[in-house]
Amino acid sequence: MLLDGPTIASLTARLSEVDRRRAARYPGGRGGRQPVHTCYVPASQIGPSTPREWGEQALAAMTEHGFDLSKDLTERVKAKLAREPVEDLRIDFEDGYGAPSTEDDDARYAAGCLVRWHAEGIAPYSSGLRIKSFDTPALRDRAIRTLDIFLETLRDLPPGFVITFPKVTAAEQVEVFAELLEVLEQRLGWPTGSLTFEIQVETTQSIVDSEGKLAIPAFITAGGQRLVGLHYGTYDYTAAVGLGAAQQNLAHHAADFARHVMQVSAAGTGVRLSDGSSNVLPVGDTAQVLAAWRVHYGLVRRSLEHGFFQGWDMHPAQLVSRYAAVFGYYRESLESDARRLAAYAARANSADSGGVLDEPATAQALSASLLRSVDCGAATAEEITQATGLHLDVLRAYHRRAAS
Repeated sequence: MLLDGPTIASLTARLSEVDRRRAARYPGGRGGRQPVHTCYVPASQIGPSTPREWGEQALAAMTEHGFDLSKDLTERVKAKLAREPVEDLRIDFEDGYGAPSTEDDDARYAAGCLVRWHAEGIAPYSSGLRIKSFDTPALRDRAIRTLDIFLETLRDLPPGFVITFPKVTAAEQVEVFAELLEVLEQRLGWPTGSLTFEIQVETTQSIVDSEGKLAIPAFITAGGQRLVGLHYGTYDYTAAVGLGAAQQNLAHHAADFARHVMQVSAAGTGVRLSDGSSNVLPVGDTAQVLAAWRVHYGLVRRSLEHGFFQGWDMHPAQLVSRYAAVFGYYRESLESDARRLAAYAARANSADSGGVLDEPATAQALSASLLRSVDCGAATAEEITQATGLHLDVLRAYHRRAAS
């Protein structure tokens, strides 16, 4: 040996701090279930049974207009719409709501509805509200007041609660918002860190800052552990870069650029990503509804293929094309993914492998896809276990090991 222990330790000593910073910044995936969508409902339209009503309207649209799906997929989508139509919901006090004089009352009423959804067992897996932006003093004051009223009305924080922070243009806004949440927790007597939020990436300044640097890394630093997601805002962003109305859609290359920046900036941090929405709504006669479903279906599939496993839904009937696209995506690859993971597990456990995972990134991708299919209802745990020969706990272990 040419190098002794003390020499190596001396040469690599300063890398300890690098290791510490990297581990703190890139802890890996957040783990647990990620909803396949976020449904935005204007606060003025919220009622005591909104999640259930969205499912009923989606089922009615599917029954009336039909959709060209296999029998198996049709039954799975209908079962999902009856059992859990909405996985994630934001009560919207921003663009979808406007600025009515009744916002105080609407905040109290909507928060009361959220409490009732949980009491009656119809609440989505996760939910929350979207406040107004911090763009101007007037909007900022209104956003804080609405959030204050809403949280005070809740009294107890429901599980899966998330706040959407829109139109961010500077890291300082994120810092102040995180500090505001800490103060609200203290006043409400809630545990520190219990209030989490997601940032809407819908301004050019949230992609590249005034100094030419990528902006999102600074946002993630400012948000700390409270920041759990980045949501792409289709129409505000494409309008901000100067696209005409006809080109403002999820499939435009300008949208791809923004999403790629989001992916690179958030990779390994535990901050999840969500794609935006389609404004082609499934309303009108059957021909119009089917055309809108085809557009939405294609966009959802495109998002999934680009690594965005969540998106926005703005209308109850979009749940049909959302679940058709999501379920189809996972079921089409289920057999091949399961077969590859089973072969991978066999190699990893063989006598000559030494128990070492030769391709941890492969195990992570395969296990993540199969676990997501169970989370959303595209497949059952029994189907995955039968297909892979592995219990879901083994898949989760592969996922954690690969992400670490």
